[in-house]
Amino acid sequence: MNRDELRALQAPLKQRYRDNPESAIITLCAEGSLSEGITCSVATGKALVDAGLHPGTGGTGLNACSGDMLLQALAACAGVTLNAVATSLGVQLRGGRVIAEGDLDFRGTLGIDKDVPVGFKQIRLKIELDGDVTDEQRARLLELTQRYCVVYQTLHHGSDLSVQFVDGG
Repeated sequence: MNRDELRALQAPLKQRYRDNPESAIITLCAEGSLSEGITCSVATGKALVDAGLHPGTGGTGLNACSGDMLLQALAACAGVTLNAVATSLGVQLRGGRVIAEGDLDFRGTLGIDKDVPVGFKQIRLKIELDGDVTDEQRARLLELTQRYCVVYQTLHHGSDLSVQFVDGG
């Protein structure tokens, strides 16, 4: 897809959202089904993924780890955003990689030490570009990727989060 095709694709959406801001609010949903053992099956749109305990907490390593899935979502969102930004700016990329790494201290999630937080202590997003990209273009791509990547912004700034039980069917 080139810059003109992307702009043509997004132009009517942008206009609709300008004219009717409420139409820009879309609720995304992911659903998991509690499965045998200590797993949860999640539909991804392409496949069903069985998530389970990380080997560092007693898992077998045969199931996906939700922490890995969070990092994969960050890498995927940043990669898609970077590609869209590069396309929009007319920056030609031959390829590249987006690597998301995160550090966990399992003492928190296993309840060994109440002073150790549960969750990632640090997340690093690394981007390798393959293309003739100037330093100025790199800086602009990084700035706009950070600004428009939904998963990055959610992790960076947080989000209102609630949990509740609902009656099942």
